[in-house]
Amino acid sequence: MKQNMLYLVIGALVVVVIALGIYVYREQTRPEGVELKIDDKGISIQRN
Repeated sequence: MKQNMLYLVIGALVVVVIALGIYVYREQTRPEGVELKIDDKGISIQRN
């Protein structure tokens, strides 16, 4: 039982590390500047 719990904790940590890596990668590769969105809610301008 303890060994299964250890595998569960290690698996959860691996998932967290992978998710954090993907998040950081996406934030660093996002283009700098101004982002314009035109959708059904109207026009929105966001500075990055």
